[in-house]
Amino acid sequence: MSNKVAILGSGTVGEVLANGCLKHGYTVMRGSRDPKKLDAWKAGAGGNASTGTFVEAAKWADLVIIAVKGNAAEGLVTELAATLAGKPVIDATNPIADAPPQNGVIQYFTKQNESLMERLQKAAPQAKLVKAFNSVGNALMVNPKLPIKPKMFICGNDAGAKQQVTELLGKFGWDALDYGGVESARPIESLCMLWCVPGMLRNDWMHVIDYVKA
Repeated sequence: MSNKVAILGSGTVGEVLANGCLKHGYTVMRGSRDPKKLDAWKAGAGGNASTGTFVEAAKWADLVIIAVKGNAAEGLVTELAATLAGKPVIDATNPIADAPPQNGVIQYFTKQNESLMERLQKAAPQAKLVKAFNSVGNALMVNPKLPIKPKMFICGNDAGAKQQVTELLGKFGWDALDYGGVESARPIESLCMLWCVPGMLRNDWMHVIDYVKA
C-alpha cells in the first residue's frame, strides 16, 4: 500500500493512529479545521509528520482515516466527497449520540437497520470506505499487548481497499476479519456499544472483542 496516510481529526483517536502509522514507517498528515491545534503534536512527531486542513490532508494522501466524532463525520465526508473519490478510506467512527448511557449502554443516533458508515458511503459514493478501529479503545489500537493476536472486524464494498487496510492492521498487530459489504457496518458499529459496557459499569476499558472459531 502507499506510504502517505492522512488522519482527519484532532482528537485522541487521530493522534494514536497517526503515531502508529509513523511508528511503522508511513508518512502522515493530520487534518483539522484548525491545523494550529496540531502544532504541538507536529513539533514532537518528527520529519515524516505534517498537518493541514481536512481538504489539504485528504488531497495529499493515498489512504485516508476518518477519526472525527460521529456526529461530525457525515458533514465532513460530504464536503470531501470529490477529494475522497477513488481512495481507500478507513471509517473509524461510531454514531454516538449526545444522550447519556442507559445502564452502561451508550446511545446511537442511527436507526436499527442503518449504520453511520452507510450514510458516509452515500455521501461519498466514489470513496472506497472500509470500517475499522471502531470496536476497540484507542489504548489498544496499535500493537496491543494481549495473550492472543486479536481480530479487527472490517467491512466495505471494495476488495482492494480492504486488502490495503488488512496490511495496515497486520502492522498494527491485528488480523482483519472481513465481514463483507457496507451493510455489515450495522453489527460492527454495534460492537462499540458492547465494548463500552464493561468500561461504563466497572471502569474496565482494557479489553477487546474477538472471534474464536470452533
